[in-house]
Formats: sequence, structure tokens, C-alpha cells
Amino acid sequence: MPQSISGGAATHAAVFAPLVGAGRAEAVEQRLTDAITLGVLHDGERLPSETALARQFGVAVVTAREALEALRTRGLVTTRRGRDGGSFVTSGGISTGQVIAERLRGHSRAELRDLGVHYAAIAGMAAELAADRSSPEDVSDLAATVAAIDTSSEVGARRGAGRFALEVAALSQSARLVREQIRLQSEFGPLLWLCLREQDYREANRAAQLAVIDALGAVDPAAARLRTTDNIRQAVDWLIGAKADLESKDTAP
Repeated sequence: MPQSISGGAATHAAVFAPLVGAGRAEAVEQRLTDAITLGVLHDGERLPSETALARQFGVAVVTAREALEALRTRGLVTTRRGRDGGSFVTSGGISTGQVIAERLRGHSRAELRDLGVHYAAIAGMAAELAADRSSPEDVSDLAATVAAIDTSSEVGARRGAGRFALEVAALSQSARLVREQIRLQSEFGPLLWLCLREQDYREANRAAQLAVIDALGAVDPAAARLRTTDNIRQAVDWLIGAKADLESKDTAP
């Protein structure tokens, strides 16, 4: 069984998961920008070395170097030399609203719907299997994870959403599902959970997580899948609405 993913390891695992397809510097830059925007990589945090980044993302060292240089130019990373040197996050230089708007403009509504369908299929199957395969102790640990999520803040809720999804995937006892959840979370998670900027959605997300836990405890695979996919559908609906609002502002005279 895959080990439970605890603490900040879940969201960090998604950030530094290997890139799919061509390993371009722009793709590395986008992945790190998303992580900084969402607060997964916090201000002052040291990034892995160029060599380590290249290995984790599955790209050439020169590609990782180019991505870091682009982040330095944008004021998102600073590099210090010396014994205690390295590249550090400087999140104060980012305009979250602008980055989010750029990401939304980069996807059509159909693409967002399709990504949501894929994400729901993976997360729903993971929840279904977890209901069959998790122990009462596993369910208790998952409940403790949810209880520790700070829903009073957008960043805390986002981190919690990522961790919860990966914990459930781990309980499915499918290494492939865990890997795919990590990949999708890195690709789509930054957009999917934009709704968590609103307190009502943070509370609804917490309620959905608790409903999934109840389904796992009751060994009810169908309910676990349904609660999971319904929550994702609502997040995608919010996202489509946000894109429509953005497009309306873009075309306003």
C-alpha cells in the first residue's frame, strides 16, 4: 500500500512531479509560478538546486536554469551565493490576480470542462477504492487531517484540498492512481480550487471532505465516489463562471 502522504509533502509532491511531454523551461516556470501563487511554496522557502530541479521535473539542467532565470526576472525568486546560498521564493513580487487571469485566458471553457471530467474520474475512482480498502485507523487518520485544515484562509484551504486528495488516493492502494493524482493536481489543481478564495466554498469543501470520510467509514464506495465527483463538479462550475466574468470584462468598452 502506498504510504500516507502527510504534512506539506502532499502539495510539494505535486509541485515537483515530473513534467509530461516536452520539458520546456516555460513549463517549469509555470509549475513553480502556480505553486508560489497558491502559497504552496512560501515566501523565503529555498528551492532545490538546479540539478535537483532538473532531476525531479525530468528536464535538462539548462532547462531548469532558464526557468529559474525567468522567475528571477519576474521577481518571484532571488538567488544568493555562498555557503548558505541558493534560490529562494520571494512571493511578495507576485500579482496573484494577474497570474490567475492569465491561466484562465489560456484555457477554453471546453478544455476546463474536459480537465474537470478527467480529474473527477481519477479522484472518484480513488475514493471508491479507498472505501473498499481503507481500515478504520486509516479513516480516523484522514479525519484528523481534515480537522487540521485551516479553512479560515484561502491558502490553508488550498493546501488542505491537495493533501486530502492525495491522502485518499494513497488509501486506494493503487500506485498508478497516486501518480496520476499527483500529475493532475500539478496540472489542474491551481485552477480547480480557485473557488476556495470564497468562504462559502471553503465551508462546502470541508463538508464534502467530511462526507467522503463518512462514506469510507461506512464502506460505501458509491457514496465516496459521488461525494468526490459532486465536489469537483461544483468547483468546475465556479471556474467556468469566473472565466465568463473575465471574458465579459475583456470585451467591455
